[in-house]
Amino acid sequence: MTDAIRILIADDHAVVREGLRTLISTEPGMEIVGEAADGAEAVRMAIELKPDIILLDMAMPRKTGLEAIQEIKAEDPGAHILVLTSFSEDDMVFPAIRSGALGYLLKNASPIALLSAIRNVHRGEPSMSPDIATKLMRELQRSSDLPPTEEPLTEREVEVLRLVAKGLTNQEIAETLVIGEGTVRSHVSSILSKLHLANRTQAALYALREGLAPLED
Repeated sequence: MTDAIRILIADDHAVVREGLRTLISTEPGMEIVGEAADGAEAVRMAIELKPDIILLDMAMPRKTGLEAIQEIKAEDPGAHILVLTSFSEDDMVFPAIRSGALGYLLKNASPIALLSAIRNVHRGEPSMSPDIATKLMRELQRSSDLPPTEEPLTEREVEVLRLVAKGLTNQEIAETLVIGEGTVRSHVSSILSKLHLANRTQAALYALREGLAPLED
């Protein structure tokens, strides 16, 4: 039997934490290892507890969700962060994804959708509310007005792109493909250049849009 998914909840509303605790604690294969009531506490507990999943709100005192994401990822690039928030505005969504959140779910999501998102993000796969995914797809399309160059991606670049879409870091991609981390950086740079994309988030979304990687199982 596999180990339970260890989850840290970070939300400044006690009633939300209680609801999440009740839902997750009754789900086989999941356990709550900590609860944070503000952003600063979320960063501290994420570093100390090293949970498998950090379930994080965007609007919190002391440190915002975005600040927490950035600090947690700086300390632990492999941290798996799933945003659970009421905010669907572009200025919340895009910075959170760019900063390293692997999932973005709205609080009106069903319990089944939340539990599924937790499992997806635990596997290193992106998971988003449908309307958030639509926003990101539109952003990608706006950001990719230029046609790709006539030079196609190499087979290795496609492999790297698929792993980028799964949320893997350069180091994790290097370990998976048994190549140097510098080589991975070169491949990522080449991919962005060929596809006229600005960053890894857009590259991941391109892979999702083109069917090179699934949004979720």
